[in-house]
Amino acid sequence: MANPKGTHLRKKHTRQLIHFPQVKGKVVESVEIDPDVETITIMFQDKTALSFDVEPRLVVFPELANLKTGNWQSIKRWRALHSKPSMVSWP
Repeated sequence: MANPKGTHLRKKHTRQLIHFPQVKGKVVESVEIDPDVETITIMFQDKTALSFDVEPRLVVFPELANLKTGNWQSIKRWRALHSKPSMVSWP
């Protein structure tokens, strides 16, 4: 089935949830966000912490389109281009 004019076909992303059962029932003492090192840290009263290192990435979706009719008509799409991560990968 063809797409209606002027629309873009995008892949449907499945939702990925990650659970952290080790922190269930812990009492939060504080939450810190450090934009300089791009980290979010949740500190608990038992002196443990859950941290999230955030790494911004750029994703580019190249596409060639024909606009002669005034509507977006895709001619060719290429694979998405992802910027390289700046942080060391975790195992």
